[in-house]
Amino acid sequence: MDIMWTEKYRPVKLDEIIDHDEIKKRLKGFVQSGNLPHLLFAGPPGTGKTSAGMALANEIFGKDSLRNNLLELNASDDRGIDTIRNQVKDFAMTLPSGDAKFKIIMLDEADSLTPAAQQALRRTMERFAVTSRFILLCNYPGKIIEPIQSRCAFFRFSPIPQKEIKKKLIEIAQNENVSYTDEGLSTLIQESNGDMRKALNIMQATVSYGGKITKSAVFSTIGTVDTEEIKKLIDTSKHNFSQAMKSLQDLLFVKGIAGNEILRRIFQFIDSLELNEENKIKLIEILAEVDYRLTEGTSPDIQIGMLLAKLSHII
Repeated sequence: MDIMWTEKYRPVKLDEIIDHDEIKKRLKGFVQSGNLPHLLFAGPPGTGKTSAGMALANEIFGKDSLRNNLLELNASDDRGIDTIRNQVKDFAMTLPSGDAKFKIIMLDEADSLTPAAQQALRRTMERFAVTSRFILLCNYPGKIIEPIQSRCAFFRFSPIPQKEIKKKLIEIAQNENVSYTDEGLSTLIQESNGDMRKALNIMQATVSYGGKITKSAVFSTIGTVDTEEIKKLIDTSKHNFSQAMKSLQDLLFVKGIAGNEILRRIFQFIDSLELNEENKIKLIEILAEVDYRLTEGTSPDIQIGMLLAKLSHII
């Protein structure tokens, strides 16, 4: 597990965090009081957990003493007990630098820690509560053991609203002179699923790939397929199965779309099909079976071909 410290990042302020007004209000209360409990930030990727932790530390310590009083680790790099006993414990047991009342140890992806490492972390949190505070960041809080959860103030981060993502992407596009279409931007936002980091990565990759953010450029960048193509594939399978199989081969082996991605698109499309509830349930059962087989490493063209054959009888 490496100690992550990068000078290139401009210090983030709590007010700059997008959305999460209630969370910002509570964190500002800690800054004003000058005290801090152990914190647990949970939520999907790209929703601002790390940014909130960095902003909180920056406002508590200030730029000058931040480096000496903040330890940021990614728990997924090294999940074992030795990391907690060595790096974390060694940092926690030393006194804060300057006028700081305590140090902050921020563990990203803490749900990746092994049970033994979490038990060691619990003891460290108990022993050095006077000199150190912990901020644990995770996607799945259920993987954090109860003794740790009970020692932390809990903050749940929800996906970033689409309107907020759109506002930020437009701001970046204007600052960077990036061309985009409304359809392309909407597609990018939809594919990000509330993940701001993912939206920014897709945006940057799309611009590097094609220069302009369009619907087709976004799909090409992320290696997925338009729902309209899936709709056309399903419709074709009902009256011209041979042509549907050719289209499937084109998606898989010419355009390079992953079989699991095609299944995901079909799953998203189910709700719009004019089917009764019983047939929708049958269709989902078939999708689950094919998804399992693909996970086991079977041929995607054969398995999805079988899916199309069954779809042609149901729809």
